[in-house]
Formats: sequence, structure tokens, C-alpha cells
Amino acid sequence: MERERLERLLAGSDEASVAALVALRCGGSYVVWGGATSAESLALVYGRRLRHTRRRGIETANLERAVELLGRHQQPVRLGQIRAADGTWTFMLFLTEDGNRLIACTGVRRLQV
Repeated sequence: MERERLERLLAGSDEASVAALVALRCGGSYVVWGGATSAESLALVYGRRLRHTRRRGIETANLERAVELLGRHQQPVRLGQIRAADGTWTFMLFLTEDGNRLIACTGVRRLQV
């Protein structure tokens, strides 16, 4: 997927989409994988991640909302990822199977070692 197209998909107003767009425009790396997986299984996986990040006190953006949206989505989901150039955040993108619409975006602050 071209960077410009991904930028257009991130034109939402939620905290994670805005931050992901900034990361992308500031030189962050990105990938959108081929294939798709069930939204239901992703909702379960990211629900566990939500509980894990809360227990550990790890900062996230829009993770609870992403789990909710994935739980309601009835079609397969395509995944993408943006990593901030400075390594501080990783954003997961949940797209429609054809890649034409963003279903949800979430971010997690990376622990610096």
C-alpha cells in the first residue's frame, strides 16, 4: 500500500489515528500485510492485550475502542502496522479486507531499554 493512501485512511479524529498519522508523516516505517483474519479472533487477542497492558501500566491509545469495534465487525480484517521513527510507539491498523477503509487503530508505547 502506498504511503499516501495510508495517510488518507488515517484521517480519523481518534487519538490513535491522529498519532499514527503523525508517526507516518515523521518518517515512521509501515507495513500492510496481505491476507486477512477473522475480526472475532482479533477481538479476543487484543482483548487479552488490553488486560495485559492495564495490569502492567503500559500506555495505550484507543485499544479498548479497537477491541469493541473488532468485536462488532462481521467481516475479515487486514492488518497493518506503523512504527514511530524514534521507536516510542507502535500502531496497529485494522482495515477492511480490501484495504479501502480503516476499521480501528490502536497504539502502544514501547518500553525503552
